[in-house]
Amino acid sequence: MKLLKNIIVGIDLAAKPSNPTGWALLDGSKVSAQHLFTDEEIIAKTLERTPKTTAIDAPLSLPKSKREYMRKADKEMHRKGYPVLPPRFRSMEKLTLRATRITLQLRREGLAVIEVHPLSTRKALKIPRKDWNQIQKILLTIGLKDDLKKRSFTPHEIDAITAALTGYLHLKRKTELIGDPKEGYIVVPKRRDWRPLKL
Repeated sequence: MKLLKNIIVGIDLAAKPSNPTGWALLDGSKVSAQHLFTDEEIIAKTLERTPKTTAIDAPLSLPKSKREYMRKADKEMHRKGYPVLPPRFRSMEKLTLRATRITLQLRREGLAVIEVHPLSTRKALKIPRKDWNQIQKILLTIGLKDDLKKRSFTPHEIDAITAALTGYLHLKRKTELIGDPKEGYIVVPKRRDWRPLKL
């Protein structure tokens, strides 16, 4: 499989297939987004585009100890001011198990997959965290185009686009890895203001 260097996929994964998952494609500065539902849809759509990296907003692993609610990555995120939810919370465990299944399949097909947290990405870049209209305007300002100019995106789609943006920054070596190799890493941008950022 030939991976396309300019293609990045961002996924804001829902815990249940009945709920919408945000899926975004970043091709250079061109961005598009949509809602997907089943694992099969998400995997097929991602494989179809053969991205250089796929950034998923969901825990991609559980703590090694069954007595622990949080991984080293989650504890370190909290210390840095990024409040992620523990993977062993009941609702989060369901999401984590779904994410690990999808990740395993994508990696078997030769794709690189990273764990991201869009809320923390926006905090690191000093972007409003849940003012969706303002976030969309900022994404346009930094150079993303196409679908962003045509319509208003849903929160799931904006989180997926933010995930893809994190993947872009990761490929540019402008991120940090939080966690360890045993339980996994969360990829977060190095702290900076978004204003000088241009795609």
